[in-house]
Amino acid sequence: MKNAALPILFATILVKGTCVLENIPPVNDINLSLEILSRMGAEIDRPDRTTVRINAEHVRQGTSPSELVAIIRGSSYLLGAELGRFGKAQSGWPGGCDFGVRPLNLHFKGFEALGASVLQKGGDSIQLEAPNGLTGSYIYFDLASVGATANLMLAAVLAEGTTVIDNAAREPHIVDLANFLNTCGANITGAGTTVIKIRGVRELHGCSYTIIPDMIEAGTYMVAAAAAGGQVRIRSVIPKHVDIITAKLVEMGVSVEEGDDYMVVTGGGKLKNINISTIPYPGFPTDMHPQFAPLLCLADGVSTISEGIWENRFRYVEELRKMGANIVVGGDMATFIGGEPLSGASVNATDLRAGAALIIAGLIAHGKTEISGVECIYRGYCDIVEKFRALGANITAVAFPDPEKLPKAN
Repeated sequence: MKNAALPILFATILVKGTCVLENIPPVNDINLSLEILSRMGAEIDRPDRTTVRINAEHVRQGTSPSELVAIIRGSSYLLGAELGRFGKAQSGWPGGCDFGVRPLNLHFKGFEALGASVLQKGGDSIQLEAPNGLTGSYIYFDLASVGATANLMLAAVLAEGTTVIDNAAREPHIVDLANFLNTCGANITGAGTTVIKIRGVRELHGCSYTIIPDMIEAGTYMVAAAAAGGQVRIRSVIPKHVDIITAKLVEMGVSVEEGDDYMVVTGGGKLKNINISTIPYPGFPTDMHPQFAPLLCLADGVSTISEGIWENRFRYVEELRKMGANIVVGGDMATFIGGEPLSGASVNATDLRAGAALIIAGLIAHGKTEISGVECIYRGYCDIVEKFRALGANITAVAFPDPEKLPKAN
């Protein structure tokens, strides 16, 4: 799972010894993160495609390459990891998909509560320093932020005393980060609830750890099956993590069977209109919002999506309109007038999840769809073309290199 793997990769900066991480998705964001760590001095080995060995004992503080940091949002975890280990941090500004304003204010608020000062947060650089070390503190987040919660966990795990994060994010990847850190010797409780307690320890040791499955990837294929028809079994999934996705598909009339570690989705029937509102976990995930859009275009009647997380999530709408979708956007809500078929067109992937949505739209459209900007899709989906092809889709990557040729650590 990309969203779970990224903070864990940067968390290895805090660890004395070697970490063996399994179920690491070989996607571009992961390759770039490993390249950042490698250039900082980490020893990295990839014995197979989904396993990484990392020894970050010789990482040099403040040496992350700004040109790579600026590409991915997950590079923000460098701040918490460096601050936790070295008592200071320096990094370029993180990048990622453009969903609108994505400030680090909550991160800075938490770091300051632990005793750090923000020396610089303008221009191309962020600099933090805790000259007297970090000390545990009570931190309340006005908004439940996944990134800020993870970053404060990284900073606090080696701090003196106890840190309490109130109104913490509850996403499965926050729980996974806590489980990884605890496996390395940390003392973190409450992950998965709104209050997380981190009791500082003297050091962390290496471990072997398996990253949880990617619930967004699983959800994407569930929606694709519902839209394109046929029966698809999605393996290596934690059904509890996709409960809300399952609930919305069932509400639309889609057949979903749940197993211990798999889901079976049967599509092709008549689809009912629904309303979706994205909110923090365990509510409907914003990262699944775009994928549902082409499905709502097929449903009879009027459906809506209200976006409660990112202001620019609806940039994909104009691309779906090129395919004949009848969608009206007003403020933070999109209204879908469904029941009309989509037609193939030349469209552009505006971000990672929008790209996945356009693939789903292309699968159900009449005629040929050409999607440009697909490099963003490879940021979070491993072998997406090959997987859809194996399911019977007529899909070809024609103008983008194999994901294995994307930047990666040596």
